[in-house]
Amino acid sequence: MSRKKISTTIYVTAEQNELLRQLHARTKVPVAVYIREGIDLVLERYASSLPGQLPLGVTVPPQAPSDEKDR
Repeated sequence: MSRKKISTTIYVTAEQNELLRQLHARTKVPVAVYIREGIDLVLERYASSLPGQLPLGVTVPPQAPSDEKDR
């Protein structure tokens, strides 16, 4: 995967922002690093939903539909 980064805008809750700032203050790790790590975790979790070719013999179980309005 490319290491070049692009700029994007995200919206977080006030609580998420405060907790990320506290985490940064204690660890000195930039908030952006934590956000990228979170994105990587989501991509890993939903890898079976991403386009791509699966190896022969692999069966992907169907995923339950998500209710986006609850998020």
